[in-house]
Amino acid sequence: MIKTYVLDTNVLIQSPESLYCFDNNEVVLPLVVLEELDLHKKDDGETGRNVRKAIRLLEALRLQGNIIEGVPNGYGGTIRIEKNCIDATLPEDMPEHKSDNRILKVCVGLSDASDHPVILVTKDILLRIKAQTIGIPAEDYQKDQVSETENQYTGRIDVFTDEEHFKKFKKQGVPVGVLYQTDENGEKITPEFYENEFVILHSDVSVKKTFLGRISGGMVRKLDFQKETPYGVKPRNAGQQFFQEGLMQPASKAPLVIAKGAAGTSKTFYALAVGLEKVLNHPSGEYRRILICRPNSQFDDEIGFLPGTEEEKISPLMRPIYDNLEQLLDSDEEERYKDKGELNDKIMEIFERGLIKTEAMNFIRGRSIVKTYMIIDEAQNLTPRQIKGIITRAGKDTKIILLGDPQQIDRPYLDEKTNGLSYASEKMKGSPLAWQVSFNEEECERSALAKEGAERL
Repeated sequence: MIKTYVLDTNVLIQSPESLYCFDNNEVVLPLVVLEELDLHKKDDGETGRNVRKAIRLLEALRLQGNIIEGVPNGYGGTIRIEKNCIDATLPEDMPEHKSDNRILKVCVGLSDASDHPVILVTKDILLRIKAQTIGIPAEDYQKDQVSETENQYTGRIDVFTDEEHFKKFKKQGVPVGVLYQTDENGEKITPEFYENEFVILHSDVSVKKTFLGRISGGMVRKLDFQKETPYGVKPRNAGQQFFQEGLMQPASKAPLVIAKGAAGTSKTFYALAVGLEKVLNHPSGEYRRILICRPNSQFDDEIGFLPGTEEEKISPLMRPIYDNLEQLLDSDEEERYKDKGELNDKIMEIFERGLIKTEAMNFIRGRSIVKTYMIIDEAQNLTPRQIKGIITRAGKDTKIILLGDPQQIDRPYLDEKTNGLSYASEKMKGSPLAWQVSFNEEECERSALAKEGAERL
């Protein structure tokens, strides 16, 4: 059955191409959506860019025909603009001058005048709730969504094998065909494996006997950097060991590393440790520098026009990076903060030499970044479109590291299923160029309290 989808402004702001993503159905844009697009067309950052793209798409549709009556979308459906359905009525407690309520009024008017199901599509949870109160079906825009967190790719798997193959692991590796898990009834099942997936291999004779490995070409092979201690840091758990493996691999082999995990699992700390090992401790020319970016979710990605250099403006945003550098540059916990001036000088020297550079996220767009060890911290606060823009900026010999916790999102209209970190993780799983790991809650290493909080709260 043909359906009518009414789009909210925030759907176009996140994905301008959503106009063409409803197949052979009817897409309707309330007039108020055009007014809201007009308000944001001069915005900087991703919002302004997406709004301007949506406006260009609408102009192309207008040139095709009468956009008020409906223009073909190329997939058997139509796209049109609807005025505010003046004759439709809303409950008295929904004032019609509010933009959200004007959208709801269009939904009511179309529903009264048509036999087709009318569905509101919006990223705004409260608007979906309001729609339900007046009997209008409402949905989130789902094209860029991935599965629920518990079903998302973790980049790691626990499996068993027989003792004979287990003994041969270090010298020969183990074929994935002899690996298995057990279900709730104790029956053997064969899981699906992905290239570069990390493996905790158990012997079926004794579950306490384990090896760590990685899927490569249909085999589980031992890790290449298991005995390394980058910048003096030693992995404390399997998650850190897997993360170290991806970070230490050259960019030609592992240009993309994705790490998901709760606070305290040392994602940023470990990424910086390997970067310093490659650039400062044993400089081999593999990378020119470390580039660190964090999304500015509090200020809509923009750093404003206040006086000062870019690095001075974003310095508060990068405070967690400096905290980690303090620990790495002075590993003696007893003496670290006795001379804060000297410690600060060490950090400033690295920045002044250009070995580490911090940048605002909005300056990444349009660049080609070469021979750079690039850390994107708090990547869960990026949209799928922003993540795509970052990954496609990678030039020759650049490694991109995406870090974040999908359960700690600060940006409106993003959640565990729609954030850029989870999106990249799902779309890149199985890629020979992407190495991934999700940290478990018990792998929190920040402090006893941080671990307890991650498990209890």
